Amino acid sequence: MESIVGTMVGREREQQVLSAFVAASGGQALVLRGDTGVGKSALLGHLADLAAGDKHRVIRAAGVEAESELLFAGLHQILYPLLPYIDRLDDVHQRVFDVVFGRGESAPPSVMTLGIAVLDLLSLAASQHPLLLVLDDGQWLDASSTEVCGFVGRRLAGSSVKLVVGLRSDVPSGFDTAALSELPVTTLSEKASEQLLDLHHPGLDARVRRVVLDEAQGNPLALLELPPFVRDSRVGRKPGEPFGYTGVPLPLRLQHVYGARIESLGSVVRAELLRGALDGVRSGTSADHSRGTRYRMVDAEEAAACGLVDIDPLSGDFVFRHPLVRSTVVQMATPNERRAAHAALALVHGDDLERRATHLGAFAVDPDEEVAAVLEAAADSATRRGGARAAVAWLTRAAELSESHAERSRRLGGAAFIAGHAGLLDQAQQLVRSDGEPGRDESPASVVASAYGALFEDGDVRSTQRRVFAAVEKWRDSGAQESDEVLTRMVDLLLAINQYASDEVWWERSHELLGSLGHLVSPHSRIYQNAWGDVVRRGTGVHERIEEAFVGLHHLEPWDVTRLGVAAYHVDTLSHYRPHLQRTVDREVETGAMAAGMTMLHLIMLDQIGVGEWDEAERTGQRCLELTTKHRHVLFAHHTRAYLGLVAALRGDTDRARELQAAVDAWARPRGVGFLTQIADAIGTTTALGEGDYEAAYLHAIGITPPGTFQPYAHQASRTLLDLVEAALHTGRSEQARQHALAAQQAHLPDISPRLALITYGALAMTTTDPTEADRLYHRAETHPAATTFPFELARIRLAHGIRLRHTEGRKAARQPLALAAEAFERLGAPAWTERARAELRATGAPARTSSAHLAALTWQERRIADLAAGGLTNKEIGERMHLSPRTVSSHLYRVFPKLGITSRAALRDALGKFPTDQNV
Repeated sequence: MESIVGTMVGREREQQVLSAFVAASGGQALVLRGDTGVGKSALLGHLADLAAGDKHRVIRAAGVEAESELLFAGLHQILYPLLPYIDRLDDVHQRVFDVVFGRGESAPPSVMTLGIAVLDLLSLAASQHPLLLVLDDGQWLDASSTEVCGFVGRRLAGSSVKLVVGLRSDVPSGFDTAALSELPVTTLSEKASEQLLDLHHPGLDARVRRVVLDEAQGNPLALLELPPFVRDSRVGRKPGEPFGYTGVPLPLRLQHVYGARIESLGSVVRAELLRGALDGVRSGTSADHSRGTRYRMVDAEEAAACGLVDIDPLSGDFVFRHPLVRSTVVQMATPNERRAAHAALALVHGDDLERRATHLGAFAVDPDEEVAAVLEAAADSATRRGGARAAVAWLTRAAELSESHAERSRRLGGAAFIAGHAGLLDQAQQLVRSDGEPGRDESPASVVASAYGALFEDGDVRSTQRRVFAAVEKWRDSGAQESDEVLTRMVDLLLAINQYASDEVWWERSHELLGSLGHLVSPHSRIYQNAWGDVVRRGTGVHERIEEAFVGLHHLEPWDVTRLGVAAYHVDTLSHYRPHLQRTVDREVETGAMAAGMTMLHLIMLDQIGVGEWDEAERTGQRCLELTTKHRHVLFAHHTRAYLGLVAALRGDTDRARELQAAVDAWARPRGVGFLTQIADAIGTTTALGEGDYEAAYLHAIGITPPGTFQPYAHQASRTLLDLVEAALHTGRSEQARQHALAAQQAHLPDISPRLALITYGALAMTTTDPTEADRLYHRAETHPAATTFPFELARIRLAHGIRLRHTEGRKAARQPLALAAEAFERLGAPAWTERARAELRATGAPARTSSAHLAALTWQERRIADLAAGGLTNKEIGERMHLSPRTVSSHLYRVFPKLGITSRAALRDALGKFPTDQNV
């Protein structure tokens, strides 16, 4: 029987577009979208022939539904023919591809990181001949591969690489939002349908011909395949009798057609086809040439004679003639036949944990603890690789196959836990309900899953706090001597709820409870316990413990990464870990732990606020708000609004800041979400300070903590130290300001975090009456090694220093710190603070735009890079600290040198040293 890909009829428009696509000088991407059997594969084959004739290298691949949950399965197939080029890339890119090909244990890369690596690989592969990537059945590609292909497809301009993707219009796909150019592939016209039918089936009976045309409705595959079936089925049928499948969707009719051929095969051949179909053997000439452990069909000549399979001309392997053949083979098999095929495939994939688990899970019927353990291990593997949704499916199946109620409950709870973190809140609730049995108490795993749902969806801290606390107490009272994953999850959830509630009584009760558990509480949970609650009293040494925990980064679950990130925020070392968060967040948001991805966005935004990247923080916040709203994470949505309110307040957008402040406060205060009400008060404080309304700022600040102390378990108490001190000084409350600064010193805040060190020294300098002591403390603050990491706080301290110098040492002495402060505020985008500093600068007799000599010509980023380079850091080390590539750092330094009048890196220190020391890091 002829191959489906043959003479093209009625596709002149499409052929013209594809010819232009191949002839185009630059790289580009194109999506062919149409119904099943409409001819997408034929057009893709035509395009591949055109490109090959035009000296393109053509790589073909195809998505398979059986692999749609396997992380990077599609990308593995696309890139496998390019493996020889990977060894020619740098070490960083090679490590990225090691993850894709399962050859390394590095953390999974983000979509952007992997996309850039793929672009570099494709450019290298296309350096001698243009490259065409042809992807059929793209709707079955796994989500991670789809994201990367979309990223790459949007960035091919100027390259010698082209990408074309075939998609079924009736199946949703990640390519739907990839913003790639599309060529719709519609059914054939009546005239073209007749031409195609007559070309392939000449001499048909007129009535049969009419039935085929009516039933095919312009679908080329139906026009090619239906005639023999219709011809045979007309025997004994009365004229005018309606065709038996009228009204049945076309793919089902074609499956029936293929079914008749499959039924004619011997059992051995049918079993061979079934094994190939269940393992995702490709269709057409887009077969997977990577071999690997893919099942290879043999002795299928009988199926080839029936037109069910073809022989791939390149590999010589049997491949299915059309995807519908593959699906029909599976649908026609009996349950026992499928189980036997899955059992055989589990043996084929003995060294591939996730594939083996897939087939074992489909093979098993009765409870089987050994199979359940394999499925659970596959779920753990998938979670670490960013495949949380696949992990939910594997854990659910593991629960079904568990031999004991306890194991079933634990695994269902684990599946619900991961589902909740993956943004599948409805599924998480269903899993929790399925764990219930009459007469049995709620399991600890179910408590965790249901409490997370209540917390995420409505910010219910009160009832969830009581339930989780009681569950941990019950665990302790049971006499358990060993910790396990469920206890750790309960403890971590209790700490998270306590953080949101910010209630001193509950925190103290929790400390007592966790103290009674002793070694059963994990070291990571102890970090959270100290950092999330009262960092003033329990934060000393936390940053070293966080650093030690991050050493084992590759073995951490995504929620462990975010929890440690939150701890790092509380001790102001988040910048050290932001590069990993940025590499990971896209993967978790798209295919992994959605809730962890939302928290990663919060953490990225917080670091952007801290280091002065306020425009970027606004964009990150808007992205997070859209995501949290879409997935009904109401708590995280208001949490995001709170951070957006802080950004608005810092930038002087007072109307928006107050609007967001009111919205957050109105939602959080009745629910007892103290964490957010504190941020609302911080928004009010920051807004009022920007406006110069110091009385209002003071009232907001003491709503967070009274002066002279730091309210226990109020995370904003120490963060707003400088706000309260400034507001107090400007309202004549010098005594309260001094008490508060001294309280910070007595609490040893400088030992807890670099930011707290900076603002403590600044507050002490602002409030002392001893000029010598003030100079010493201002110098200590402004020359602190981490001072430039927190540019807004540093600029405020310099502003206060300049004002003091103008009054104590004269106008000339004040100009330098005031100029630096004004420049910093202007770069940050804080107009009210900029004008305040400019006004003070004018009061010194200096022009409003007085700058700090050469340094003023540097951008904020250039200043930071110059300081770090002068301190001896390499481009790579600077890039890691500032989240830039080494090449970008080099470009900045290239621009810095002429601005400073130097020609080499060695001269940086001297050039910067010509200015007063308070200009250096």
